[in-house]
Amino acid sequence: MSLFSMFGALEIGLIFSLVALGVFISFRLLRFPDLTVDGSFPLGGAVGALCISNGMDPFLATALAALAGAGAGIVTAILNVHLKIMDLLASILMMIALYSINLRIMGKPNIPLIMEPTVFSILEPSWLIDYIARPAILVIVVLLAKIALDAYFSTRQGLAIRATGSNPRMARAQGINTGAMVILGMAISNGLVGLAGALFAQSQGGADISMGIGTIVIGLAAVIVGESILPSRKLFLVTLAVILGAVVYRFFIALALNSDFIGLQAQDLNLVTALLVTFALVIPLIKQRMSRRKRV
Repeated sequence: MSLFSMFGALEIGLIFSLVALGVFISFRLLRFPDLTVDGSFPLGGAVGALCISNGMDPFLATALAALAGAGAGIVTAILNVHLKIMDLLASILMMIALYSINLRIMGKPNIPLIMEPTVFSILEPSWLIDYIARPAILVIVVLLAKIALDAYFSTRQGLAIRATGSNPRMARAQGINTGAMVILGMAISNGLVGLAGALFAQSQGGADISMGIGTIVIGLAAVIVGESILPSRKLFLVTLAVILGAVVYRFFIALALNSDFIGLQAQDLNLVTALLVTFALVIPLIKQRMSRRKRV
């Protein structure tokens, strides 16, 4: 694998680490099976690309994209909390609705950003090659997001969100408004996904209506791979594991698709993902069996 491919894999891995952090909040902290991310990811890309193509400042456009993603998460949570629709079904309904909403926002299947200013083109130093500068910028963004999440989920409100996911009955008994915590947690989760979508669109030179297909699988794969690499109960290490999982996952994908002797092509991406996730899920079972044999 070439140096260019390695930095490309790192760049995509860092963007999807934001998705993985969002998926971690919904699936692990809130115990909410959220498929909205397949719609909120292209929603972030659509809003960001539309705003930038209309002359808006890229930083403001990226912030609006994150807010749009948060709005999608809020609607999903309201469907579940207030309208009593099952969590999985509520997220599926929102994911389906977002496909049409994204088309409405974009007005066409894709919006090119090749000739437009982006967050990366503004922040890139003139003396650094672009395929190295973009991952460097993303490292800073991801670290800031991780530090902010670690700090927030250590506050009283953050602990209330975690308590809501762990034991909602006990949380309600302690006076926590669990419905509000679910809505807030889903807003943060999909806000991160929307942010990732906007950065992805700017990184790849445009937004496309189909860019969100399989986002939830990638996010879950990153979480599962990360937890297998660095198993821990401490939030600081868990969020680090999720980020590492996203990067490692993209490196494995790039390695598999760039290995001529394997013979895999771009259309085999989902197959490689399924195999990686299966392997990551089996690792804990293998460890348990090996530890049992050692005891015997």
